[in-house]
Amino acid sequence: MFRTKRSVLVRRLWRSRAPGGEEEEEAAAAEPGAAAAAEARAHVCGGGGGGRGCCPGKAGRGGRASAGAEAELKALTHAVLKRLKERQLEGLLHAVESRGGARTPCLLLPAKADSRLGQHWYPLPVLLCKVFRWPDLRHCSEVKRLCCCESYGKAHPELVCCNPHHLSRLCELESPPPPYSRYPMDFLKPTDCPDSVPSSTETGGTNCLAPGGLSDSQVLQEPGDRSHWCVVAYWEEKTRVGRLYSVQEPSLDIFYDLPQGNGFCLGQLNSDNKSQLVQKVRSKIGYGIQLTKEVDGVWVYNRSSYPIFIKSATLDNPDSRTLLVHKVFPGFSIKAFDYEKAYSLQRPNDHEFMQQPWTGFTVQISFVKGWGQCYTRQFISSCPCWLEVIFNNR
Repeated sequence: MFRTKRSVLVRRLWRSRAPGGEEEEEAAAAEPGAAAAAEARAHVCGGGGGGRGCCPGKAGRGGRASAGAEAELKALTHAVLKRLKERQLEGLLHAVESRGGARTPCLLLPAKADSRLGQHWYPLPVLLCKVFRWPDLRHCSEVKRLCCCESYGKAHPELVCCNPHHLSRLCELESPPPPYSRYPMDFLKPTDCPDSVPSSTETGGTNCLAPGGLSDSQVLQEPGDRSHWCVVAYWEEKTRVGRLYSVQEPSLDIFYDLPQGNGFCLGQLNSDNKSQLVQKVRSKIGYGIQLTKEVDGVWVYNRSSYPIFIKSATLDNPDSRTLLVHKVFPGFSIKAFDYEKAYSLQRPNDHEFMQQPWTGFTVQISFVKGWGQCYTRQFISSCPCWLEVIFNNR
């Protein structure tokens, strides 16, 4: 019996679904409190052991017991996929098989076409994200649409994009992660770059830049220059690699190896670091991150297959005297910087603040390896591969 191209595409898509999660569906139907527990796990971004809710693709126990739930999910998924045109199936398969690495078109479907799975109704974008990315996903409030999507910023569209790789999972700071590292808020004050302080003053957040020529300082301090909204520095341990990367576009991909990549390619930088650990971590950067300036602040989307770690002055309570390092799992987004909070933290009468970049306008991001009190690395300058993002405060 010959199979049609459409049936082959549907079969390939089902085989490409995210593993695990069916047992949580069955548990949610059997136990009233199970759904809330699963949702709570999904919101914890940075749990000490990396809970299932933050680690997509980790299968749980009781796979055979969930055969009924999986059969229902398969039937519903096939019913949805069979409504799609052949071109739409090809685009969806390309997005799923490339894991979001390739640029793929929006999958526009009717916004009101919800589907029922067990005792729950799911909008089509949530259902396809549940099938192909996060099996424990339960509600549209847990995801954030990426700015590359046609449905981004639209409140009530008739057609909504259902491409699962045009959405990211939200990190909920209302359920804060354990303190991987705490830093005193005193580091936010402009300093004279003492050698003993391994904060942004050591790593390029002020005039005390690593050797790189006058062009770097001009990028940071050109009076009234609004051509860029941030600059990015890439570091390997205590050595900066390459020049500062000035960002003018609203969105920037920072990656090591990305199909159809366009942005800051770390793989093209010349590095003399022969450390095996640095080379190993560098190879794990993969699709890297996406840095996006949006209306409410600057968002970081982890496109890689490994966690990233972020420290920002605006991620924590302004009254706190300590800062947390936040762990962000693959597929998750976090609002790493808030301009309004940053301006409220600076001293209004401080003339020096307007004359040089301020460390409160700096975000530090480490790939794969964390730092702080729970790690052997106490400071980010000991991490193998990391970034410093310095925002234009003018």
